Amino acid sequence: MTTPAPDPTAAGPDARALRRWLIACVVAVFLAVMVGGITRLTESGLSITEWRPVSGVLPPTTEAGWRDAYEAFLRIPQAQTTHLGITLEGFKRIFWWEWFHRILARGVGLVFAIPYLWLLWRGAIPRGLRLRLAALPALTLAQGALGWYMVQSGLAVRSSVSAYRLTAHLALALAILVVALWTYADLRPRAPGPTADRGWRWAMLALTVAIGTTILSGGFVAGLRAGTIFNTFPLMGGAIVPPGYAQLGGWWINALENPVAAQFHHRVLALCTGTAALLAAWRAGRGGIDAEAARAVRLVGGVAIVQVLLGIATLLLAVPLLLGVLHQFTGVAALGASVLALHRVREGVPVR
Repeated sequence: MTTPAPDPTAAGPDARALRRWLIACVVAVFLAVMVGGITRLTESGLSITEWRPVSGVLPPTTEAGWRDAYEAFLRIPQAQTTHLGITLEGFKRIFWWEWFHRILARGVGLVFAIPYLWLLWRGAIPRGLRLRLAALPALTLAQGALGWYMVQSGLAVRSSVSAYRLTAHLALALAILVVALWTYADLRPRAPGPTADRGWRWAMLALTVAIGTTILSGGFVAGLRAGTIFNTFPLMGGAIVPPGYAQLGGWWINALENPVAAQFHHRVLALCTGTAALLAAWRAGRGGIDAEAARAVRLVGGVAIVQVLLGIATLLLAVPLLLGVLHQFTGVAALGASVLALHRVREGVPVR
């Protein structure tokens, strides 16, 4: 066991301001992911067919404006399939979800950019963190561009967005969350204390990667609309390996583009990752890590079991909106808890 030195950046008003900003960033990412999930589940994401970063802040304000937006939507493939027969009033309902999603995304960008520039101007950001924290507003800007790139994939030929682009959009949101959380943990005041055994550090890193991978596999389930294919558990179509599992040629193509395979892989990953999280929680406190780290690991196990149970309920009920959003929320919460547990396992005992 080794003993880390106290972190001089963790105390003082500048560090407190940085921590408050990072918590605001984490909350903003959670809100954006949740509203993005609602937009996806309500099939609202393609209702706005243009990307106007500035003028798009204002929704249509006249009947003629609404009619133009409605007619633009009717020209895309999704209006002839998923939303076939949609009325102007029905269009307004899905429009408002996507509009709110885009406004929130702009707000998230401001949460990342304005405090960063202010803190940088005040000299409140330690030199060693300037590049890392500069990545947060930069990645948020890239997230907006990637979001429009995703939407574009569903405006011409497809009736939905590309599962690859949707999952990439989700992955970038998770990356922003991880950077913000890890930096927040770096800035927490902490006293010298024992660090965990090497095995625990590797185990928590593997568990964190597994949780992130499971969430991204859920992105393919959402993108391929695979969540409503087999709504039974534990079997799929009366079998462990479902019928139609290998219907597309090529291993990678089948894994990433076959909805049946996407749902099967997400189930397997979720069950394996949930089991690993429970085993880590059971093993915590039996040696190798201190009490604070053990509590953090047990929290990961608790969130993971809630996530698995929510996933099963969401599946059996054919993905109702509320459960679908809660399932996404707890997935991101499990990743956040695992990132913090990994940090505590690596760094020793934080000071309360």
